[in-house]
Amino acid sequence: MLKFDPTLYHYASRRNTVYAKNGMVCTSQPLAAQAGLDVLRKGGNAIDAAIATATALTVVENSCNGIGADAFALIWTGGKLYGLNASGPAPKKITAQAVRDMGYEKMPTFGFIPVTVPGAPGAWAALSERFGRLPLTTVMESAIRYAGEGYPVSVTNGMGWGRAAKRYAEQQGEEFKYWFDTFAPGGVAPKPGEIWKNEDMARTLESIAKTKARSFYEGELMEKIVAFSDKYGGFFAPEDFETYKPEWVEPISTEYRGYRVHEIPPNGQGISTLMALNILKGFDLDPERETAENYHLQIEAIKLGMTDAAKYVTDPKAMSVTVEDLLSPEFAEQRRKLIGHNAIDPVPGNISKGGTVYLCAADGEGNMISFIQSNYMGFGSGLVVPNTGIALQNRGNNFSLDPNHDNVLAGGKRPYHTIIPAFLTKDGQPVGPFGVMGGFMQPQGHLQMTVNTVDFGMNPQDALDAPRWQWMGSGRKLDLEDTVPEAIKQELADRGHEVRVITDYGSMGKGEIIWKMGDALAGGCEPRADGTVASY
Repeated sequence: MLKFDPTLYHYASRRNTVYAKNGMVCTSQPLAAQAGLDVLRKGGNAIDAAIATATALTVVENSCNGIGADAFALIWTGGKLYGLNASGPAPKKITAQAVRDMGYEKMPTFGFIPVTVPGAPGAWAALSERFGRLPLTTVMESAIRYAGEGYPVSVTNGMGWGRAAKRYAEQQGEEFKYWFDTFAPGGVAPKPGEIWKNEDMARTLESIAKTKARSFYEGELMEKIVAFSDKYGGFFAPEDFETYKPEWVEPISTEYRGYRVHEIPPNGQGISTLMALNILKGFDLDPERETAENYHLQIEAIKLGMTDAAKYVTDPKAMSVTVEDLLSPEFAEQRRKLIGHNAIDPVPGNISKGGTVYLCAADGEGNMISFIQSNYMGFGSGLVVPNTGIALQNRGNNFSLDPNHDNVLAGGKRPYHTIIPAFLTKDGQPVGPFGVMGGFMQPQGHLQMTVNTVDFGMNPQDALDAPRWQWMGSGRKLDLEDTVPEAIKQELADRGHEVRVITDYGSMGKGEIIWKMGDALAGGCEPRADGTVASY
């Protein structure tokens, strides 16, 4: 039998931008991309393809998302851009004081406390009902088949799966054993190339497809989630699921050098990219991408945008400032003045008051969609509802327990959310969907893809291949990929950035892009994962 290490590569692999006419799906896992393409070939549109891909990803890239995930989408159809926020709220019975009384000084990472109502199944049903062409049962066939019949584990998923098994083995409590029963029997996660299947997950996906997700929010699946919560000290009640519906929202945007970048409004963190672009457009970037000044200006702008978002962004009903405040030219100018030659330690500005997967799809009729869903930290909370295959997310980990913070935990409230899809337009016409998944790397990835495309004229694949950087969320800590030129690494360090050079690119996010090029579609996929462009 042939033997090789599927995680070891001695040489850089070059990919070209992919062109197609009739349809395209870009995502981080080949089997999921193929699921979307199959639906396009059956007569489905780009929205059907996105649902097929998203549901398949819950199975074939389950170390990043699952049935118990949240989701967001930006949809271009009929000459208009629509937004869908399918993030779920905290249980109505939970309070910050109750969590503090349990001995926590900050939100825990695992267990039931950080679990919010999963929104992804609701997103699939809502998208299908409003914009889909094929029945949900047809659209979800590939996901159900992959779960029931099995599939070979891909490299990136297998590596994430192994890390999750080690992480959950360290948790105390009987409730974590169900994750191992489902995903790592005997305590061992499957390795790349091994066949994995779960018939419980197949039955759950089939139930969601047949009932258009009603079983998840009103029926037997909801009852199993609530019973599991009751058994292990969770706060869920049937009402939390029965009253939940994804929210159709108006996208927010900003103009950047003749283009318009669109994001989902708060509670998502996409506004931090828009704030950073508002700051950055006040500077002239060098047309040569690889200069320390170009890196420095982008890094400083996103530091300010993300710092302000961390202070002010939460469920919009609880925000002390408005989106208009945060995106105002006056606020951008105030923040821009802080950027000089040296790295800064960012603090929030003052407003004057009066685990993720990403995919994009397009079809030959002009429909396009930018879609993202996530359990947050890998598989999420470490909890799997027995006999269902439902891994519950831990999105509530982003809540604060500080009663004076905008994002303080409260029953029925949605937390500050990291997952964000993006969309680019010009002169009111679609350029296309793009995104970079990966926690707080996402707004930084959106900024870098926008700048690579608009300022440096890079094609989709080149924009994704380019060296990346990541501000690490505090002070002047900065990660640079080792492909960043040495002179730039040194100059950034001389400017006060606390530079760490990394060779494991997994933390730099996974991105996909589709641009409309006349009558053709041009797609790029993530070289840091198992990214694939499926098209015809």
